[in-house]
Amino acid sequence: MFLYCGAAWRSKSGYFRLLSTYVTKTRYLFELKEDDNACKKAQQTGAFYLFHHLAPLLQISERHYMAPRVSLLELEKLLEKCGQDTQRIEDSVLIGCSEQQEAWFALDLGLNSSSAVSASLQKSQMETELQGSFIELRKALFQMDVKDVPLLFTAQALLSWHDAHQFCSRSGQPTRKNMAGSKRVCPSSNIIYYPQMAPVVITLVSDGTRCLLARQSSFPKGMYSALAGFCDIGESVEEAVRREVAEEVGLEVESLQYSTSQHWPFPNCSLMIACHATVKPGQTEIQLNLKELEAAAWFSHDEVAAALRRKNPYIRQQNETFPFWVPPKLAVAHQLIKEWVEKQACSPPA
Repeated sequence: MFLYCGAAWRSKSGYFRLLSTYVTKTRYLFELKEDDNACKKAQQTGAFYLFHHLAPLLQISERHYMAPRVSLLELEKLLEKCGQDTQRIEDSVLIGCSEQQEAWFALDLGLNSSSAVSASLQKSQMETELQGSFIELRKALFQMDVKDVPLLFTAQALLSWHDAHQFCSRSGQPTRKNMAGSKRVCPSSNIIYYPQMAPVVITLVSDGTRCLLARQSSFPKGMYSALAGFCDIGESVEEAVRREVAEEVGLEVESLQYSTSQHWPFPNCSLMIACHATVKPGQTEIQLNLKELEAAAWFSHDEVAAALRRKNPYIRQQNETFPFWVPPKLAVAHQLIKEWVEKQACSPPA
C-alpha cells in the first residue's frame, strides 16, 4: 500500500491535490519569513539553538558534539536568571523547521555586549546553567553530529550577517530586522537588504592519472586540499575555475565538469561550487603562486586513497612530520577527492 504524507491544497479549478512534505514545509517557512505575527506565534512552540559571539552551544555525547535546543519558556527563564531582558529573543533568526512544522531559531547571547568583561561573565554563567560550552564552530565541526551541521551553518551565517549589517549603506541610519531575520529594512531610505552568499569555486585538478592538491599556511599541519577562490565580478563559473587554476599553480584547464555545491560559513558566508578539471597533456609543471599558496603537488591514486583512509591525521610521526591528509567528510573538498579516487579505481589501466 502506498502512503503519502502531505497537505491538501485546492487549485483554482476546485480539485484537491496532496502537497509533498517538502513543499508543505517550504511554504510554511515562506509564511514565517513574510509574516511577523506568524513567526512570533511559531516561537511559542518552536525551539532555539544558542550561540555566544557566533560560537554555538554544544554538549558532549559519546565523543561527539551535540547542539541542544531549548524552548521559548526555558530561554525566557535563562535570560531572567542571568539578568537579561527577554526582549532580546527578538534578535533571533529563523533557520528551519521540522516536518511537523516545529520552527527552529538561533539566538546569539554574546553579540552587542556592553563590555568584554560582562560578556565573559555572562558566557560562563550561561554555560553552567545550560550544562554545555560555547565552542567555535570551525574547531568543533569534525566532531559534530552530521544532522546538526547544516542548521548551525545557516545560523552562524545569518547571525554574522545581521551583526555586520545594522546600518544602511545609503543613509547611514540603523536598519531593522524582520521577525524571521530574512531581511533588514532601512526606515529612512526604505531600502531592503537580504542576506547574501559569495560564490567560491573549488576545483580538483587532474592530469588523467594524478590529482593536484595544495595547501595554505593557515591549514592544519599535513593537510592538502583542492584549489579554491572567490568568483570575480562578471565571471562565469567556468571562467573563475580557469583563472584560479592559472593564478595559483600556473596551469591551463582543458576541460571541467560540475560536481556539487555546499554552503560554507567560514570566514564569511560562501557558496562553494565544486568542479573537476583536467589540464592540457604535457603541460603539468606547477608554477606556484607563493602569495596564494604554501605548497602544491601532484598525488597518485594510491597516495590519495591512503589519505582518505587515515583516521588520526593530527598525530605527529616519528620523524617529527605530519602525515599527508585531506579535508574531513563534511567538507566538499573531501567529496571531490573521493569522487576522483573512485573514478580512478573504476577506470581500466592505460
